[in-house]
Amino acid sequence: MATVTVIAPGAMGSAVAALLHGRGVRIVTDLAGRSPATLARARQASMEGVDETGLAEADFILSIVPPAEATGLATRLAPILAAAARKPVYVDANALNVATKRGVAAVIAQTGTPFIDAAIIGPPPKPGGKGPRFYVSGDDLTPAVALRELGLDIRPLDGGVGAASALKMSYAGINKGLTALAAVMILTAGRAGAADALHAELAENEPELLARFARVMPDMVPKAYRWVTEMEEIAGFLADDEGGRLMFEGAGRVFARLAAEGEEIGTLRTFAAAAKTP
Repeated sequence: MATVTVIAPGAMGSAVAALLHGRGVRIVTDLAGRSPATLARARQASMEGVDETGLAEADFILSIVPPAEATGLATRLAPILAAAARKPVYVDANALNVATKRGVAAVIAQTGTPFIDAAIIGPPPKPGGKGPRFYVSGDDLTPAVALRELGLDIRPLDGGVGAASALKMSYAGINKGLTALAAVMILTAGRAGAADALHAELAENEPELLARFARVMPDMVPKAYRWVTEMEEIAGFLADDEGGRLMFEGAGRVFARLAAEGEEIGTLRTFAAAAKTP
């Protein structure tokens, strides 16, 4: 039986763990200090808590954490990986810019542990579903074949470490950047008394966009705090493009504001609910 370490048991990590467990994979993770909600998710996904040494005894380590925690996790596990006689394959599947991901890869490389750059695109898998796409790049993608056989939708990319992260930054920039743009304009229209008119215009001339906003605005609210760092990573990815960098630094500030669950959230939910009305 294959063993996969999944860190951490968040919405995506626990769903991926459940998918793998359904294919007969033993899933281990770090549950020390986790909240009751996280522990419940881990139990539901059949994730087994082990100590840090046990994390390195798996065939693979899937790092699926908030972007701000990715480097710290690699640094924390580095001594354990260095001491391990049998190295797992370290798969960093976090939303990091190319420079950050290569920094993580350098930390792991010092331990002699194989490293794969991965980018997850798509929502967490649901029971009976295939799950998101895992785009992977790196010096040796042979181990990725085993991950495909374990049930993940693995899609190799040329270009070495950084290629998968570049795709993630580009796709997330379009996808979540559009959500930030929409939120700003919906809120501004509301303050100016033009929300109903904006809704009517979108319904008449951009119905696909209106349907998208109806879907993504409520879904964005509980995730806004996690998207702040992702916007900062995209800004870093655009470091040489001043206009683009400033745009996504601004998007990060928008999501930070929305994460506070203030009055503006109610405005967005009201707009989204109206957008769902035929």
